[in-house]
Amino acid sequence: MSIVVNLDVVMAQRKKGLTELAGEVDITLANLSILKNNKAKAIRLSTLDAICKALDCQPGDILAYVADEPEESGS
Repeated sequence: MSIVVNLDVVMAQRKKGLTELAGEVDITLANLSILKNNKAKAIRLSTLDAICKALDCQPGDILAYVADEPEESGS
């Protein structure tokens, strides 16, 4: 996927752990962990809003677009 979630980086910069952030955002540890480990397929805007408020950051601090590498054809 071309969207990369840098939540772990922002959490480290803000010195916030999963448990603390999960409590502030009102999201389960399991779902926050999926998001943090870049395994999520979607995120609700209300969740992104709550994370940005809790971490005092912008959505662009957490989400980044990285172009997919073109697949090489085996010749």
